[in-house]
Amino acid sequence: MAVKKVLFGETPNKEQVFEYHISNKNNVEVVVINFGVTIKNIFVPDKDGKVVDVVLGYDDLAGYLENSCFLGSTVGPTANRICEAKYKIDGKEFSLPVNDGPNNLHTDMNNGFHKRVWDAVEGDDSVKFTLKSEDGDLGFAGNRVFEVTYSLSDDNSLSIHYNATSDANTLINMTNHAYFNLNGQGSILDHTLKLNASHYTPVIDSAAIPTGEIASVVGTPFDFLAEKTIGKDINADNEQLKAVGGYDHNYVVDNADGSINEIAVLSSAQTGITMKCFTDLPGVQLYAGNFLSGENCKGGVSYKSREGVCLETQFYPNSINQEGFPKPVFGPDKVYDTTTIYQFV
Repeated sequence: MAVKKVLFGETPNKEQVFEYHISNKNNVEVVVINFGVTIKNIFVPDKDGKVVDVVLGYDDLAGYLENSCFLGSTVGPTANRICEAKYKIDGKEFSLPVNDGPNNLHTDMNNGFHKRVWDAVEGDDSVKFTLKSEDGDLGFAGNRVFEVTYSLSDDNSLSIHYNATSDANTLINMTNHAYFNLNGQGSILDHTLKLNASHYTPVIDSAAIPTGEIASVVGTPFDFLAEKTIGKDINADNEQLKAVGGYDHNYVVDNADGSINEIAVLSSAQTGITMKCFTDLPGVQLYAGNFLSGENCKGGVSYKSREGVCLETQFYPNSINQEGFPKPVFGPDKVYDTTTIYQFV
């Protein structure tokens, strides 16, 4: 195991940004930058031993300073959508930026945690990133300390451990927004996917706010209980798919009980690479990159729609406002502590 630190660039505010290269004995390497605690690369050998970078991103810091599609970003303090950009905790109303129609998406496009430089401490096979956020910052209560630790094991498991403490009850619902492409580039519609989720949360319209219903996937294009290609049903004549241009829905993890369970298996026949996803969270957002775009990305290529797929582990979108959804409220008596693992086999 080894961790190597390399200067990546400077922000306009002259803050230094570093790459942290974590590698194991199997020639798997993860590269994370302390700007946004962003996954820049995941290098995995394919069936022929050729190393493939299985996440989308940029070659230079300038790309991540813009990064309108959140490629590889750690999103926080709250990911996904919040209806009307408002929520209440303990009877007090909080307002967030209105940045997605009338709603809030991913906290703040320009000032969220994905656009900040985090402190970093290296371990033998890990890097721990830390960020402090004061009461009122970005519309959230509490003086908070956030930690995100990336570690890589010799069974090719990339573990992302989130921990946050707050001196007041506050909303926390973080995720990582990596776009995976197990072929390296091109369409992901030939990737096969299995999800251990027999229900999902339908959305109202193109705003992608859940209706509050927890609906069965059985007999619908949303059924990934048995492995199938992402492209098989993505263009089906289905109002939910039409509303958001394909898959961009939260799945309800089966038997979620706070322990770490396997929730997804993503595979490419082309490279022979399989990725398993594990989490202790109750939901996972399947996003098939319907509106993905990006210029001057890795190798100078431009990304297009459906060339990356996200498996964003999370509490359900708009959980804070929706009766019956699990509440991501944490504070002095409840520490935010959760783990997601991506394993490459």
